[in-house]
Amino acid sequence: MKLVTWNVNGLRACMNKGFKESMEKLDADIISIQETKMQREQASFDFPGYYEYWNSAVKKGYSGTAIFSRIKPLSVTYGLGIEEHDQEGRVITAEYDDFYLVNVYTPNSQRELARLSYRMAWEDAFQAYCEDLSKKKTTIVCGDMNVAHEPIDLKNPDSNHHNAGFSDEERQKLDAFLARGFVDSFRMLYPDREGAYTWWSYMFKARERNAGWRIDYFLVSEAGRDKIRDVTIMNESWAVITVLLSWSMGYNCCQKGGIGCEGCLYW
Repeated sequence: MKLVTWNVNGLRACMNKGFKESMEKLDADIISIQETKMQREQASFDFPGYYEYWNSAVKKGYSGTAIFSRIKPLSVTYGLGIEEHDQEGRVITAEYDDFYLVNVYTPNSQRELARLSYRMAWEDAFQAYCEDLSKKKTTIVCGDMNVAHEPIDLKNPDSNHHNAGFSDEERQKLDAFLARGFVDSFRMLYPDREGAYTWWSYMFKARERNAGWRIDYFLVSEAGRDKIRDVTIMNESWAVITVLLSWSMGYNCCQKGGIGCEGCLYW
């Protein structure tokens, strides 16, 4: 099974820059999108072969998440069920036979940590929500979590120590999340890999110099640890993270017509 997480920073604009072609090339079972910045009715495009689930912010042109899935989930939930935290379209949960998939776009703490106190309250509510799910079945949390966990996860840790995305408070919250029984799938497989980033500033030729941050994740609850086969960060044009897991989505996966048939990559 192949899952993808992708912060598109505006899906309508992204559609004019090869998104659909990239989506077809990715050939994923489930694609989780963050920062859609749109309502579904604003779209003039469709995604054949995928069921669509959108959670848009009340404020138009802001935030928003979406899930595209080749198999219809058992159920889909929008938000956390807490009004204070459900105005910005930041969470979608899709339930499948063997796992929950939680697509998240974590609030940014903003310059000078202006929104840090809200971020901390949101983190507590979100982590408790995910922990409750993980008690029922394996839970996969993916998306833009707006924090680089360790110094290895960004190019310039010293100069960014107290900035949004690398403050002690935000990093400690990710520590707490992992302590609830989740693993960072990328670091589980590649604990020492440097230069693996998913976001770059538009300033100072940061992308060209690979002066980036790893702020996008696949966190998997302990029950699913042994299902993780590989995690790849593809950043040729956009930063797209894929994870391969040892589950079948339960549909005919190739032209041979068999589920998990010989030669199928994503079994």
